Order: sequence, then structure tokens, then C-alpha cells
Amino acid sequence: MSHHTVEAKNLQHVYPDGTIALKDVSFRIMHGESVAIIGANGAGKSTLLQHLNGCLEATTGQIRIGDTPLSRSTLPDIRRTVGMVFQNPDDQLFMPTVFEDVAFGPLNLGLSGSDVDRRVAEALAQVGAGHLSTKPPYHLSGGEKKRVAIATVLAMSPDILVMDEPTSGLDPHARRQLIALLREFQHTKIFTSHDLDMVLELCQRTIILHDGMVVADGATEEIFLDDALLKECRLEKPFSMQGCPVCNKAGQHHEKHGNCLSY
Repeated sequence: MSHHTVEAKNLQHVYPDGTIALKDVSFRIMHGESVAIIGANGAGKSTLLQHLNGCLEATTGQIRIGDTPLSRSTLPDIRRTVGMVFQNPDDQLFMPTVFEDVAFGPLNLGLSGSDVDRRVAEALAQVGAGHLSTKPPYHLSGGEKKRVAIATVLAMSPDILVMDEPTSGLDPHARRQLIALLREFQHTKIFTSHDLDMVLELCQRTIILHDGMVVADGATEEIFLDDALLKECRLEKPFSMQGCPVCNKAGQHHEKHGNCLSY
């Protein structure tokens, strides 16, 4: 299953205006790992994710998917392996109807007829959006667009799922649906998120980016217990690990103060 691995080696990205977004970023993610890439705004998270399926080209360094280095010649094969969900769903939805948007990927894989219909129905059902099939994407709410954008990637049956801020714009019910869906996805998962409770729930491993550099890479819970590291990187613990402001107890319900959060 080596084709499910993702490796960045000495990756650097400099934008045309001279901004250095990534500085010597290296890591290796193995098959089946669920890995969060977190950091404050401007840390380089979205830039990094866009290198994983060739949306951005590295200034120096290399991305490898399995044994295959990412290049212009290998890009079509890599994009069949790595499914990317962008932070803004409007970057992915461009067809007249939801069905056509979700069908676009399978059609480009050479599928047709009932195979495409099945892929679309299954992907929309997975995100709870089957009822949106005939709607124009521009008529959807932000949360509905997000779910459909995820379905466009799931319809491709990727081996590696890459998602930029997957829960942004989702209401609590849709968020729980997405977390359940990601938990069921058995292959490699990589995502950025400010939703650190979701990170704690889904990811055994977390990478912190700060000013374009990897400053931590390790067990998620250990990273969230490192107060000095979080402060340096302008991050806070997940809400479920923070103390209650009334009773000063973390992750516990206090009988005297019924307004404390219970996790």
C-alpha cells in the first residue's frame, strides 16, 4: 500500500511577490494515518495542501505520493490518488447542477451510464446531500456547498483524502456527520483545521506549521498539552481540554455549576 503514502522533502514555496510561504518543510505520512496540519492564519497550511496534488508547484523540494515523484508528467495519476477538498467550495463547483458537478470526476475517469449514477448517488448520500442532486450549486447555502464539494471528491474514490478546513461553514449537525464520515474513511487522511476538537477526535498525529516551517510533529494529545508550544504558535487547546472558567476543571461537569461543559 505504499502508493497511499505522502512525503514532502525540503519543500519551499515562494510566491511571485517574494513572500516565502513554506521553508524547508519535510514529513512522511504513512498509509492509513489521519494527520492534522494546524497553525495560525498565515502559517502556510493551505499553501502546503495545494502542493499535495499539484495545484501549486514547489519552488524547491519535492512531493512524493508513494514511490512516484509529483511532476507534470505524473500529475494525472497523482490526482486520481489524491482527492483535494478546497476551503472555498466555490473553487470546486462550476457545473449547472449538483449532479453534474459530482459526476464530473467519474466521467473524467472514463466511467459512464449506471456506474456514474451510482458513484454520484453514493457520494451525495455519504454527505447527506442526496436531495440536492438537481439544484444549481449557486442556490445552495454555504454548508450545502461544502457538503457537495466533499461529494465531488468522494465520487472519485481517492486513496488519499486532503481537506482544507473541512468543517468551516457547517452547522453542528453537518459537522457531526462529516466527523463520522471521516472516521469511516479507511485510507490516508490529511487536513487543516481550526476545529481543534475535531483534530483531537480524529487524528493521532498533528503537524504544526509556524511561519512556513514545521515546528512540531507528533502525537496529537501530547502537542495539545504543550502550553509553551501552543502559545508560541498562536494556538489554544481544544475546548474539551480547556478548564471551565467557573470551576477551573478541564473536561469535567461540576455539580455546583451546571453551565460547565461536559465532554
